[in-house]
Amino acid sequence: MTDFTSNQDLIGREDVNDLEAILSVTNTDIHEAIHAVKDNADAIFTWDYEKGARPALNKLYEKAKNAQWNGETDLPWEIEVDLEKNAALQRAQFEGLVNNDYSGTPMAKWGDKEWIQLAIEGDNWTLSQFLHGEQGALVCTAKIVETVPWIDAKYYAATQVMDEARHVEVFAKYLDEKHEGHYPINAHLRMLLDDIINDSRWDMTYLGMQIMVEGLALAAFGFMQAMTPDPLLKQLLRYVMSDEARHVAFGVLSLKEFYEGLSGPELRERQEFAFEAAVRMRDRFLQQEVWERLGISPKTVLPYVIDDPGRAMFQVMLFSKIVPNCKKLGLLDAGDGWLRQKFTEMGAIQFEDWADTGEEYESMQLTEEELAG
Repeated sequence: MTDFTSNQDLIGREDVNDLEAILSVTNTDIHEAIHAVKDNADAIFTWDYEKGARPALNKLYEKAKNAQWNGETDLPWEIEVDLEKNAALQRAQFEGLVNNDYSGTPMAKWGDKEWIQLAIEGDNWTLSQFLHGEQGALVCTAKIVETVPWIDAKYYAATQVMDEARHVEVFAKYLDEKHEGHYPINAHLRMLLDDIINDSRWDMTYLGMQIMVEGLALAAFGFMQAMTPDPLLKQLLRYVMSDEARHVAFGVLSLKEFYEGLSGPELRERQEFAFEAAVRMRDRFLQQEVWERLGISPKTVLPYVIDDPGRAMFQVMLFSKIVPNCKKLGLLDAGDGWLRQKFTEMGAIQFEDWADTGEEYESMQLTEEELAG
């Protein structure tokens, strides 16, 4: 890639905020149960079995072995979930943060019933994308076991495969038993997962999944965990977040060493990949599928939603883990600082000096009491 790669080349449109172009990306096979992606990577064996050659990864591996939990028995599945009550409580928390001026849209005549249904559908959609993203992480981490050349990284990645299987299990169980089923995968998320899996370079799997997708998920989980009134979902997210923090730290610790040996053009490719991933993830949070299910044209209502200050705050906060981790990896200011400029344009650069996940993951681990149940 050259220094003149355009937004058109990277994300398929020149204007990052082109709503019409964003909404034109849709799934055409939502009823298909199987989705195949070409995996172009080489399987790497290593005959160097020295455990602990990378002490930080070995420490993470030992923590992961002791932090396993059982999604079937360690969560209080007996709790009854009242979706309407929880949605009403959650909506009340946002009083004063949302822009209620939807004049000229079908929402102008909505009462409590319609707003509560929107909240229920919004949570269902969000949890559904968590579910699909966790399966993406399951596949990508299995690929990391296959492709990373270091034995300490293979050991740790194997524990993450188990973590991700558990996460898919608990999100699917929650949606099936406590909610109303789930939404298909969002087209922007699927495109990103396809790109990550399709790339032949092992470090791109790390960057795309461990840093970008998992980093955004960690922030989104934290936001939902703080806001939900549902004690079951709150505990489920707490357990998942403890794993996710280790996963992102795994990416930071592994890539920092590798990126120190890359050339300027190679780092630029990683910067562009990180920017593309950030835009894809931001675009998916427009929740266009929710509006369609409610019988409202996304083109009609999304300009109002985008201007909602509460939504803008949430969207920017999603990058609170990604930006400091990119800075720790040297990507933010590599070369001419291209990625810094892009994150500045996206309104997320203010997080650059927040703690990176390689530093803070230990504070997010489950306590002995939590693990003991």
